[in-house]
Amino acid sequence: MEKIIDENKQGESLVLEQKKENTKKLFIESYGCAMNFSDSEIVASILANEGYNTTQHLEDADLVLVNTCSIRDKAEQTVRKRLEKYNAVKKINPGMKVGVLGCMAERLKSKFLEEEKIVDLVVGPDAYKDLPNLLSEVEEGRDAINVILSKEETYGDISPVRLNSNGVTAFVSITRGCDNMCTFCVVPFTRGRERSRDSQSIIEEVNDLWNKGFKEITLLGQNVDSYLWYGGGLKKDFEKASDFQKATAINFSDLLEMCAKAQPKMRIRFSTSNPQDMTMDVVETMAKYDNICNYIHLPVQSGSNRILKEMNRQHTREEYFDLIDNIRKIIPDCGISQDMIVGFPTETEEDHQDTLSLMEHVKYDFGYMFAYSERPGTLAERKMEDDVPEETKKRRLAEIVELQQKHSHYRTKQFVGKTVEVLIEKSSKKSDAHWSGRNEQSTVVVFPKEHYKIGDFVNVKIHDCTSATLIGDAVGYSKNN
Repeated sequence: MEKIIDENKQGESLVLEQKKENTKKLFIESYGCAMNFSDSEIVASILANEGYNTTQHLEDADLVLVNTCSIRDKAEQTVRKRLEKYNAVKKINPGMKVGVLGCMAERLKSKFLEEEKIVDLVVGPDAYKDLPNLLSEVEEGRDAINVILSKEETYGDISPVRLNSNGVTAFVSITRGCDNMCTFCVVPFTRGRERSRDSQSIIEEVNDLWNKGFKEITLLGQNVDSYLWYGGGLKKDFEKASDFQKATAINFSDLLEMCAKAQPKMRIRFSTSNPQDMTMDVVETMAKYDNICNYIHLPVQSGSNRILKEMNRQHTREEYFDLIDNIRKIIPDCGISQDMIVGFPTETEEDHQDTLSLMEHVKYDFGYMFAYSERPGTLAERKMEDDVPEETKKRRLAEIVELQQKHSHYRTKQFVGKTVEVLIEKSSKKSDAHWSGRNEQSTVVVFPKEHYKIGDFVNVKIHDCTSATLIGDAVGYSKNN
């Protein structure tokens, strides 16, 4: 649940530049969080070297892969429906192979392969480099499976091929796995323990993206603030590192500074932060460099100390307030967004009111709000009864969403009359005559296209707003252009 799930991207299929020499076709579809979309780029890169070009036509595919998520029940049900569709096509095209990648693969391996027999191969998040071997197994008529979780795998040596999207913004994966055993989350069990990627390979990827024309990156991890590169290995094993390794270790603040210095005109974002791991040196680094966006996604999950304890979150309501207050002291205009779970087991009306009062204190720019749904394999599923009635969950969620919309509108109104820098990402959904991009607080801005183009940094004077969007007119290129 720490992971942002962009509903507009669910089920997006990946299309890449075609290699003339490749003769086989790969159809790959992604569900879930940004990490899964990033992983699909890694998979496509590996398979491009195995003779596969991507296609958006399911019927043409020799290999169909679905990259899956175990965070929410909705995502899981959607994937099952897609597998049914793939298998219907497979009856017409029996040579087609179907595989499941990612978090669901790890959790439902035997069900997919042996019981339901709906896939040919199952590949966990750490086993993508094994795909060529697994495909050979499948070609010889055997089911193939590798869901072994690794202590080392970070895919630092794979240069991901990018989605042919806007060519402007890209994700750069910096960590894999997670050590925070939040009781509602399955990530530590599906993606393994936390390990960080070699900082040098990250900087090389950032430089490569800039050279290819990208203007903004998001450093990506389940929990970016606990990034720690000391030569490789699990984060939890750092205490066993040598004195030299400890002295030369690079933490998240260091990495952020390295990225900012490597490409001073490239916008830098990061996601996701965890309140227990976020330190003020990160915020100070943000304040020091103009190209690091003043925006933090800071999931709180609940405003009730009792529920936070039940969730095994390592922060209290009071510590969270201190963190927010300290961020605002250093960066007064910092955009802050939230994740919130409503109706966690044993949540009372008093706990719910605590969440509403926390939101009143923070007044988030926007948020990702969910009613709790029990996820198989989590600690909560094993040890807690999902005892809050669905009707109560729906009502509480509606109250939280309504309050968030009010706060979002309060935040967007602060920009009216001001000029903000916007990176143009795409045409506006509602009007082909308008561009859409984001300011550094990650708020969407729309304005007339005029002579500007995708990838331009433009100053936009804001004259109106909704709770989610700023509306304005371009007043010229910004200094970053």
